[in-house]
Amino acid sequence: MMQRFSFVIVLLGVMASLAHAQEAPRRPPESQLYCSGIVTTDSVPTDTYIISGEESYVHIAYSDGQLVFINKGASQGVKVGDEFEVIRPTPADYLKFEWFQSQNRLLREMGTTYEDEARIRVVNVQRSTSVAEIVSSCGYVQRADLVQRLAERPAPELKSEEGFDIFAPPSGKSKAMIVTTRYFGEAAAHGTIVYVNLGSAQGVKVGDYFRVFRFQGNSSETEYQTPGVAYKIFGFGSAPPYSGAELPRDVLGEGVVLRVSKNAATVLITLSKKQMYPGDYVELE
Repeated sequence: MMQRFSFVIVLLGVMASLAHAQEAPRRPPESQLYCSGIVTTDSVPTDTYIISGEESYVHIAYSDGQLVFINKGASQGVKVGDEFEVIRPTPADYLKFEWFQSQNRLLREMGTTYEDEARIRVVNVQRSTSVAEIVSSCGYVQRADLVQRLAERPAPELKSEEGFDIFAPPSGKSKAMIVTTRYFGEAAAHGTIVYVNLGSAQGVKVGDYFRVFRFQGNSSETEYQTPGVAYKIFGFGSAPPYSGAELPRDVLGEGVVLRVSKNAATVLITLSKKQMYPGDYVELE
């Protein structure tokens, strides 16, 4: 009898653990949180940087598990075990071609784009320099990359995809654009990092959700189309033209805000029903 009672207790405990695990909220993994980058007008200190790394006579770039040298040491307060993040400014000049009109101007107004390159941990300290191991890399680390103290980033809760409404009416809240993607890409889908031109100055905060949409019937689509194809094309019928405001919006998906600066937000696309492009609109849900 006692054995049966003990078995029931253990079984109930296992079921409770499983139920708790099922209810635990989903959150972005660290690989997305700490590799998302940011666009900001804030001044970023440039006095701490990567000098070089191990075997510098053959290596110009470094990644997971390799050692790099920092230009700060014990005299600047660095200790073994300290963790830092490595970032790199990528000027808007890297945007070689505009995907939509005024893309370059909007990106410059948002600020400077900083790529997350790696997280590093100090393993040896000298008087004015230190050695750090790359514990997690987003891309590669190179000479002159900027180094700053690692700050914990909040991991927002991810919404369920159930109930997503492709016919959602306008929210009436702030509206902006996908200005570019991480690495200045030309398309976005599930898992892509994008940068939008709304930030803390407009009330955006980490954990907010943006709905991504596109007006139909515009003469300046982000996807190339023959002018007037929405209403008429030779041999396939025609209809009177309508403005974009008169037609249902093409709701493409949604994304969650990971990081915010004054005039920009870093957004992880969590749901994409269709391909997205720079120039597509977003609105706060």
